[in-house]
Amino acid sequence: MTCPLMTCPPMTCLPMTCPPMTLRFRRIASLLALLLVAVLAAAPARAELRIGVTPGALADSILVPAQEAKAKGLSVRVVEFSDWTTPNVALEAGDLDLNYFQHQAFLDNAVRQNGFKLRSVGLGLLPNIGLYSERYARLADLPVGARVAVANDPVNQGRGLALLAAAGLITLKDGAGAKATLDDIAANPRKLAFVEIEGPQLVRAVADVDLAQGYPAHYVNAGRGDFAGRALTYSGVGDLAFAIRFVARADRADSVEIRQFIDLYHTSPAVRAKIDAAFAHNPTLYTLPWLD
Repeated sequence: MTCPLMTCPPMTCLPMTCPPMTLRFRRIASLLALLLVAVLAAAPARAELRIGVTPGALADSILVPAQEAKAKGLSVRVVEFSDWTTPNVALEAGDLDLNYFQHQAFLDNAVRQNGFKLRSVGLGLLPNIGLYSERYARLADLPVGARVAVANDPVNQGRGLALLAAAGLITLKDGAGAKATLDDIAANPRKLAFVEIEGPQLVRAVADVDLAQGYPAHYVNAGRGDFAGRALTYSGVGDLAFAIRFVARADRADSVEIRQFIDLYHTSPAVRAKIDAAFAHNPTLYTLPWLD
């Protein structure tokens, strides 16, 4: 037997008498392997990421990266809600990890009213809104006393009233802006009769009123893509305050899984194609602010 390190005389080297370097390396390697196994065994499996959305363009666009995330080892479950209240309640309660349905002004109002510890953690798409009518081709044709449907939540109602004011149909009190409510209408020369309706239901209300605040993607989702592009007037698409936000609880705002999912949404060509289809391939109805 010859000593591996050539420090023992030939035929006299025994494992316990050779310098212990080789054995030491083996022991360290064994200990490291055991430690790695223990760490992996103790580490919890990556939890499912639960995302709340509302039906239509938002849900459709989220379903795309939810599928793509599987290839990256991230499990995503998409939960649809039919109203604009429950997604924040569920997020605050821990039943969701993320939601994607509201703009910053809506979130700020929800936090102020309910004390939610929620934060915007990423930009989403910016949808336009319009004033729609099945009965009249021009705003000038609206009769005195026309019935006008607006969103019943404070923030989206303010956005609709601001658009009506920009169209010259009403005047709002100074400083009301996009936070206006029906109480902030200072002048209503045509004596418009306002009907407050849950936001997602406005798409159906247009058949029952003379004019309705509307969201183009909702009409597309209802199979009325052509009508989505025929609003009598539109809001501007440059108002970042009304871009849809990814929202998480404050204690989960820095989650690696949440950041991974948002990055996937922002970079996926399939997501952009789905959004474009949701807006009837009409780029004047939306913008993607994370690209700017």
